[in-house]
Amino acid sequence: QVDTKTVIAERLSGVEDSVRRLLRSAKIKYKGLGVRNLAVVFSARDPSQAEIVEAKLDDEFKATTLNQFGSPTKEVLVEAIGGGGFSLTLTEDAISARIDSTVEQSIEIIRRRIDETGTREPIIQRQGKERILVQLPGVDDPERIKKLLGKTAKLNFHMVDEVNSQSASLSGSAPPGSMWVPSDEVGPSGRPENVLVRKRIRVGGDRLVDAQATFQDNQPVVSFRFDSVGGRKFGDTTKDNVGKRLAIVLDKKVISAPRVNEPILGGSGIISGRFTVQEAQDLALLLRAGALPAPITILEERTVGPGLGQDSIDAGQIASIIGLVFVVAYMIISYG
Repeated sequence: QVDTKTVIAERLSGVEDSVRRLLRSAKIKYKGLGVRNLAVVFSARDPSQAEIVEAKLDDEFKATTLNQFGSPTKEVLVEAIGGGGFSLTLTEDAISARIDSTVEQSIEIIRRRIDETGTREPIIQRQGKERILVQLPGVDDPERIKKLLGKTAKLNFHMVDEVNSQSASLSGSAPPGSMWVPSDEVGPSGRPENVLVRKRIRVGGDRLVDAQATFQDNQPVVSFRFDSVGGRKFGDTTKDNVGKRLAIVLDKKVISAPRVNEPILGGSGIISGRFTVQEAQDLALLLRAGALPAPITILEERTVGPGLGQDSIDAGQIASIIGLVFVVAYMIISYG
């Protein structure tokens, strides 16, 4: 089952960021901006500016999307709730279109991942609104397949917020524009620690064109290569942040945060970590196939073994022996 609620939450978070940028650029003071009950809500500190705010919001979210019938429909509804307050919600048609797109994209990504494993003639089809049926003949290791399908594999590159890291650790909260992300790297305390990273995504994994498992210093690593746009972004990021740490975040977890010693302008790099050979191969497979647009959950698993085929073979052998006995008996009776 595809977790479409995550997709809707991410879209609302995007609407929230758009509203924040809009109000700041227009120098309009606001309060209470956040996502509550599937709506982005906030209030203008000066209620007399309500009409100006509403006009700017209508202009910002005038874009339309296609509904299930292929007709254009507005994606975001802006509603004034009095006293300078506003509520922004996604339309039902927009939600349905986003769910359909998410499930269809998930099916395509699942197909790519399964094809990478060499499984022949898989059956992958949609069931209902949010479910996907996957049938894989001849799979010897279903647990590995489930792990490959269960990982979202969303890869992003963020800059580490080293300036505010110490103060944020003491206060226990992240400053605006940054967030705490769990890490696999061992800190000074001798155990994995959270890393404070900037929320801004410098380069996304959707710009990857290739990923391969390889070795560096006799350790399994994953080499990757960006397309032209991703390579340019990655090069600019490393060029502007020499001496700073770049966090590699996979599925909301920092797997590595190396320090940029020099600009990396070739559009390629290495992801290192405490990988086994199999883990490096699987990670490269996931990155090549692409990230799932939303997490998926395995609701039911059935395994059909070869027992039915063996029963048929045994029954055929017994029938052949009985038939042979009857033929011999008939020949003896008929011909003496």
